[in-house]
Amino acid sequence: MHDIKWIRENPQAFDAALANRGKAPMAAEALALDEKRRAHLTRLQELQAQANASAKAIGAAMGKKDLETAEKLKAEVAKIKADIQAGEAEERAIEQEVTDLLAGIPNVPADDVPVGKDEADNVEVRRIGTPRAFDFAPKQHFEIGEALGMMDFDAAAKISGARFVVLKGKLARLERALAQFMLDLHTEEHGYTEVNPPFLVKTEAAYGTGNLPKFAEDLFRTENGYWLIPTAEVPVTNIVREEIVAEAALPFRFTAWTPCFRSEAGSAGRDTRGMIRLHQFPKVEMVSITTPEQSDAEHERMTKCAETVLERLGLPFRTIVLCSGDMGFSAKKTYDLEVWLPGQDAYREISSCSNCGDFQARRMNARMRPNEGKGTRHVHTLNGSGVAVGRCLVAVLENYQNADGSVTVPEALRPYMGGLETISA
Repeated sequence: MHDIKWIRENPQAFDAALANRGKAPMAAEALALDEKRRAHLTRLQELQAQANASAKAIGAAMGKKDLETAEKLKAEVAKIKADIQAGEAEERAIEQEVTDLLAGIPNVPADDVPVGKDEADNVEVRRIGTPRAFDFAPKQHFEIGEALGMMDFDAAAKISGARFVVLKGKLARLERALAQFMLDLHTEEHGYTEVNPPFLVKTEAAYGTGNLPKFAEDLFRTENGYWLIPTAEVPVTNIVREEIVAEAALPFRFTAWTPCFRSEAGSAGRDTRGMIRLHQFPKVEMVSITTPEQSDAEHERMTKCAETVLERLGLPFRTIVLCSGDMGFSAKKTYDLEVWLPGQDAYREISSCSNCGDFQARRMNARMRPNEGKGTRHVHTLNGSGVAVGRCLVAVLENYQNADGSVTVPEALRPYMGGLETISA
């Protein structure tokens, strides 16, 4: 959510920022609604002042026993109060118009975000690890998993339909091992607090992180009005919704391993085979709540935490900064981590770490009380995949595959696999 006062003071900068995201100018429309709201509030204040003056006049008339004047003034006050009541209803309607308009406008990019139209304009920041040279033609993960007899898409389709998978045996354990490894790394070395949040959230929670109302079609909704979480970012970030926290207590750092549910609206024909794009998938998420002054440094730190997961697993990857036209709705700056998949001969996204500034905090009314001075300020929120567990399983299978169809278990995961070194059919 945007600060209308900032838009009022910086209309050209606001429209320029939206233009960098490929969006039409919105300042004039937002400010016209805001002016309508402010003029209406002024009118209500004038009516209240009239009512107060008439009430005093009634008292004076009664004191003089001028009943005729008093009755006339009472009638006037009654009309004014009726006008105020109607005006307050109109005020709420105008206020909702302003809120609805602002709620549909994406966050503005940070000043150092490269300007661009789409993923072709993203900028590589660094590349870590060298892709393995295979002496055989590397297979894709679904070919490996199906040959092992531990990855069953047919059974999943029978149970749930397309874009689901059933993992069995050692691959099921490998996926669990990956999640446990990530949680231990983030909690024991990176200072995150593990949380186990609800997987169903209220509309207000999905609204707070910017998933609603604009992206309702991307979510699954239950018949009684709950929403299945598309990522743990939603429930975990909302821990501070409608809260005022002490500045001295920040930053908050949370991590969670949850299933995620996405309708994949608009992805027809993309990644139809395998585990890259499923309706249900596990992910370890990181969420930070910081002061405005801390958020940029926290963003770099969070991205490094995600990178460490891939480094410890020996997976080659690259880190890119998304251009203004490719960022998510709530983000002001985003780093994507793309892991190398030899079966696809390509880098694919495995983590996305975003600084949302105060954009989500304004929607959630999440604030902090400064160590010094009066009043409150909105916190800054950040979120990142630490990392997508299913896609990490894909990367392990493809990078650690052997010519005989077996898969070597990365050393970092062997303690979680009971010492197992190789997964074979």
